[in-house]
Order: sequence, then structure tokens, then C-alpha cells
Amino acid sequence: MLDKPAGWSSNDALSKVKGLLAARKAGHTGTLDPFATGLLPICFGEATKFSADLLEADKGYEATARLGVTTTTGDIEGEVVAVNAVNVSREQLDGVVTQFCGSIEQVPPMYSALKHGGRALYEYARAGQEVVRLARQVRIEALQTLSLEGDIWCFRVRCSKGTYIRTLAEDIGLALGCGAHLLGLRRTQVAQWSVTQALTLDRLQAMTLEQRRLACLPVDALLQTLPALHLSDADAARFCHGQRLKLSPLPAGAPARLRVYQASDARLLGTAQCDETGRLQPERLIAVKN
Repeated sequence: MLDKPAGWSSNDALSKVKGLLAARKAGHTGTLDPFATGLLPICFGEATKFSADLLEADKGYEATARLGVTTTTGDIEGEVVAVNAVNVSREQLDGVVTQFCGSIEQVPPMYSALKHGGRALYEYARAGQEVVRLARQVRIEALQTLSLEGDIWCFRVRCSKGTYIRTLAEDIGLALGCGAHLLGLRRTQVAQWSVTQALTLDRLQAMTLEQRRLACLPVDALLQTLPALHLSDADAARFCHGQRLKLSPLPAGAPARLRVYQASDARLLGTAQCDETGRLQPERLIAVKN
């Protein structure tokens, strides 16, 4: 778990950490804008097979916005396009914020990594081209104002994947009649993981290679929300070859998605789907080392 610093793209941070761990395969689980900081889970080796769960997970953020000023990018990195007077009370702000809780629709910003015609939207934006984007439904689980001092609004949000906090701030600014853009953004949570558990790049660089590797969580740390199933050596061998198994009795919680282990050595084998008949279908498997 990395606490990404400001000024680094997610891919630049990934490349740096991959080098520090001397890893052959690595990937991050959700892009953070370069100006943003905070939790960036990075998976190595076999863990990359299970990173989709974190991509799909809810996220938590703390953000600071300036009311009355809109920019080309919706954040501090863009050029100012409009400046309006701000006369917003806490009561007015709270009333508007309430309207943005629950399921809402967002139009993805032009300055984003979403693809159109094989190119990222920000490439079109930098070329001065506008692309029509369809609104997408996202869910704001919680949105709390932390403070409002003059035109500076600090807030905390928990939301579904695919939510753009820049767009959320812009839309709330529009609803207030003054506009807004983000001054700062920090991701504090991804699924059950908190930024308090993350390491900074400075901390990682100060460690030895062995210390860095020991600081990494085991692969099944990603799968703790799934029920566990332990197989005999014979069934484990069949499972590792991608064969379906018939379970009797049904494991607790079935039908369900499961994390599967070999009982004799508690080795993680992968994940599987178990249906109501007890049929176990391998899903993602850990490569067996010869």
C-alpha cells in the first residue's frame, strides 16, 4: 500500500515502487491524478490476478475546493475560465450537498484517462477538441462538509468506483451558482484499506530490499472478505488444473465466491465460484511453482 505523493502520476509511482521491489510484474488498482495524494494499492506478481476487486471497490477521499472559481480541468492544474462572487452560507451548502448523496449521474471530465476512439480523453482536451461524453451513474455513499471558511470548502466523501471528485465539486459549485474547482485531493480509503496503513516513497527508499518485501501483504490479504474453503491434496491438484469439483457437504455460505486453499499446507490456490448444487468452478488460479 503506497501513500502517493503529489506531483507523481499513478504510473510513475508504480514504476518507482516496482523498481524498489525489483518486481517483474506489478499494477496499481485505481488511478490518482498527479496533484492528488493518498492510498494507491499496488499489486505484485500473482496478486495482480486479484486486483479487480480493488478496482471495483468503494473509495474514500478528503478534498479541498475553492468556490467561485472554475478551471479548464476542474482542479488547481487548469487555467481559470470564470470567477464569480461567493455568498454561500453553511446552511445553503449543506442543503445542496444533500442533493448529491445517493445515486447521481456524472459526465466524465475531458481531462481524464477514459478512452474514446482508442485515445485518452485528455489527449483530445489538450488538442482543444471536445468529445461528447455520456453521463454515467455513480453512487455517493456519504458526503460530509468538514469546514467552510470564506470560499474554501473542505469535505469528505465515500463513493463508488468511477466517481470523479473534481466533477462532484464542479457540479456542487454549479448548483450553488458560483462554480468551484479542487485545490487538493487525498484518497483515504480503498475497500477495507486505509491510508494509515500505507508507506510513503521516502519510507520505502530508506528500507532495504528485504525490508520492502517483508512490508508487502500476502496475496490473500486482498481476499479476506471471501469465505475460505480448504481442499484435500487430491482435490487441490484437480482444482489447480482447472477442473470443476463437486462439494459435499456445501461449504458455509454457499452459493458464493470463495478463496480456496490446500488444507495440508494452507497454501492459497486461487478463487472459485460455488453454486447452489455444490459445484466448484475455478476462477483465478495461483501459478504453481515447479
